[in-house]
Amino acid sequence: MTTVVLRAPLRDLAGGQAEVEAEGTTVVEVLRSLGSARPALAGWILDERGRVREHLALFVNGERADPEAPVRPGDRIHVLPSISGGAGGARGEAGRASDRSGRASERSGRAWGDADAVELLVGTRKGLVVLRGPRDGEVEVAARAFAGTPVEYAIRDRRTGTYLASVTSARYGPRVYLADDPAAGWEPASGPAFPADADAAVERVWTIEPGEEEGVVFAGVAPAALFQSEDGGRSWALVPGLWDQPTRAAWQPGAGGLCLHSVATWPGDPSRLAVGVSAAGVWLTEDGGETWWRGNRGLVARYLPEEARESAVDLCVHDLQRSPVEPTALYLQFHGGVYRSDDAGETWEEIGGGLPSDFGFPIVVDPRDPARAFVIPLVADEDRVTPGGRVRVYGTADRGATWEALEEGLPQRDAYLTVLRQAFCHDGRDPLGLYFGATSGEVFGSADAGRTWRTLARRLPPVLSVRAA
Repeated sequence: MTTVVLRAPLRDLAGGQAEVEAEGTTVVEVLRSLGSARPALAGWILDERGRVREHLALFVNGERADPEAPVRPGDRIHVLPSISGGAGGARGEAGRASDRSGRASERSGRAWGDADAVELLVGTRKGLVVLRGPRDGEVEVAARAFAGTPVEYAIRDRRTGTYLASVTSARYGPRVYLADDPAAGWEPASGPAFPADADAAVERVWTIEPGEEEGVVFAGVAPAALFQSEDGGRSWALVPGLWDQPTRAAWQPGAGGLCLHSVATWPGDPSRLAVGVSAAGVWLTEDGGETWWRGNRGLVARYLPEEARESAVDLCVHDLQRSPVEPTALYLQFHGGVYRSDDAGETWEEIGGGLPSDFGFPIVVDPRDPARAFVIPLVADEDRVTPGGRVRVYGTADRGATWEALEEGLPQRDAYLTVLRQAFCHDGRDPLGLYFGATSGEVFGSADAGRTWRTLARRLPPVLSVRAA
């Protein structure tokens, strides 16, 4: 037997044991055997393809070793974070949440459960920040978790009260975490991870979306694939119908990679889904993901030569949202174009004519009014900042026929902000609360559907996502 020496967080996953034994004739064989014997370690050292994760260093008896290096009984393998991995933890460092102030957390914790309060889950490049407080007043940082590690996305499943977060450790890869209280500690899920025969590894979990059936949760990942959980996000399985699409070889990545970032469920009908892929367009299913077809008619890829647009498959969808009260109504922010579909995503009509720029990343749909939607225009294509240095949300109340600038309280001079695709949301209240964050580290909120805005947070790490719990 060969001894594997573990440090946190791997030691924590091994039940607190700093040294464990496993069989094998090479380093990687020992590590595979270790993952099989201790499922909690599966996916942390080796990815789904059986390869050692990029930013881990291996030593045998004190000497740096290749994964294929031979080992003998009695040898000691050390698994260490590589210097190239930078900062960033996993369960040991990142899974702990810390209150900025116990009294502040308790005070805001009492408030956010009220009808006039809000809890915001802000994913940043350096961890998760939880903001709590009154909708029309000052919010506070109630907790921070996953310090130093990118949190791509975080939500609260309102059916169960469970919090779910997508965390991408530079050393140990991407994983979904769960918590009953975001300020009291997080536990890693099993996956998402590709099956061995897929010859792929999850690079990032872009989105997490509760399904229509009890316990069902979806995750969209890069490389573009859909995963489904039937136990509230604790374990995951690949949806093979989309992964096995015959056209997949022709799918092209956008600037953020080949990613499935939007999952639009159909209220009351678990068999119907629409997903958005950058850059492979809109995909639809009516049989729970067994079969899929494209929903791209009307989308115009202006970034391609005109003669190539009609047959294009590399369609760069930025965000896709469905109206919960009129499920056939979908809104879409494209890489140059804002669109609406009235037939559940089969065909699309361009509606961005009244905007200062029809490029942007996120789109929000009023959950009670299918005619009302909101976008945050950015300058296309290389600059990707708010036009003219003015931060303005634009809203439509007539399905995109006209747009109104909503700017009161937002910076209107020398403010060149970038708002990413997951960083704009609503809270479902009446009047509607709207919230967005920028890569400059600011978070803004409105408690009156965008009529007036307040700055809720400053000097956070670059904001990747904002969701109201």
